Amino acid sequence: TFFFCVPPPSAMSRNYSKVAKGPRRPFESERLDAELKLCGEYGLRCKREIWRVNLALAKIRKTARALLTLEEDHPRRLFEGEALMRRLHRYGILPEDKDRIDYCLNLKPADFLERRLQTLVFKRGLAKSIHHARTLVKQRHIRVGKQTVNVASFLVRVENAKFIDFSFSSPFGGGRPGRLARQKAKGNGAEAQDDDE
Repeated sequence: TFFFCVPPPSAMSRNYSKVAKGPRRPFESERLDAELKLCGEYGLRCKREIWRVNLALAKIRKTARALLTLEEDHPRRLFEGEALMRRLHRYGILPEDKDRIDYCLNLKPADFLERRLQTLVFKRGLAKSIHHARTLVKQRHIRVGKQTVNVASFLVRVENAKFIDFSFSSPFGGGRPGRLARQKAKGNGAEAQDDDE
């Protein structure tokens, strides 16, 4: 007799798709050097973070190329083109003055990496280095507006960039002191009592 394990309905209905696609040629020295430079410049954890951006960029370029083949007054080109440009402007990937679909073909991975929360935390002077910025984000010290965000690759919208600050519960933002600070305070208090005696 055979026993078949039937997964629950929720697992069956999930639609998984890959968010990153590795390079076709794994050992191309120019690409390896360029990726390593990006990893260092933006404090990325691994090459997969670059590949994820590359896949998002490839999808945008593919959509732009498909729309450019249509007539300028075609309803699909008007509707989808405006939606695509609005999304790129909202996240600050393209400046507002560049409002033609052609500009999507000139985008580079660095345009996306510039809008990551990790990069913006460092550029706003909240962190000492790009790596320190990642640590602050992962340890829940950073908020965007009222929402604490602990994802370093979070893409920040243009209107939200000015609301990046230390979270209310963080010791840096006026919250409860950290574990070591509390231990030091406790130790100093005990020493002061000994001196009084």
